[in-house]
Amino acid sequence: MRSRKKLILALVVIFTVNIALIALIQNAEAIAYRRGSSGSVVSQIQTKLKNWGYYKYDVDGIFGSRTEAAVKSFQSRNGLTADGIVGSATLAALGIQSNEAAQSVSGDVNLLARLISAEARGEPYNGQVAVGAVVLNRMKHPSFPNTMSGVIYQSGAFTCITDGQFNQPVAESAYRAARDALAGVDPSGGAIYYFNPVTATSKWIWSRPLIVVIGKHRFCA
Repeated sequence: MRSRKKLILALVVIFTVNIALIALIQNAEAIAYRRGSSGSVVSQIQTKLKNWGYYKYDVDGIFGSRTEAAVKSFQSRNGLTADGIVGSATLAALGIQSNEAAQSVSGDVNLLARLISAEARGEPYNGQVAVGAVVLNRMKHPSFPNTMSGVIYQSGAFTCITDGQFNQPVAESAYRAARDALAGVDPSGGAIYYFNPVTATSKWIWSRPLIVVIGKHRFCA
């Protein structure tokens, strides 16, 4: 009887460990950077490629066609599938730990979701994604900082930073919106500004070319 209980316990332990390993593998495989990605891990990828002579441009944290071409070249010379996508195998070949990348992605999602929730809580879902896209569009624009934290915390950029909304609980939809924006979804049409015409106090913002209106926000170039 005791032997049977030990056997059952051992099987349960083995099953639990296997499930945990599968989850870890799936999580590692889910981490992938491709054209349209941005953030600190993309900067790390560009830095590695630049140091090894594959990438000859500025390290801007934006995964564009030049970064994609450099990744393909690196993959070809290192026996990897040359698809231009930096998944777990390419991350390992570059010397970037998957868990480090996962933590960075999580940090980007959380920061962007907090901004979206504070600025667009109650707006239509595509309006929330659009607010996130504006942050990412600014990161690519020469007139703004090239990091997410730099854009979000830039002085005077977002009223939620100074009025306390940024520190309020984050809406669940904002996390989904942040992930979609980081994946390249942009309902704003490339906007770098947005404002609510009912509450706007700046006359200058009205001079910006209108791209689209979503909910209460006007998204502008």
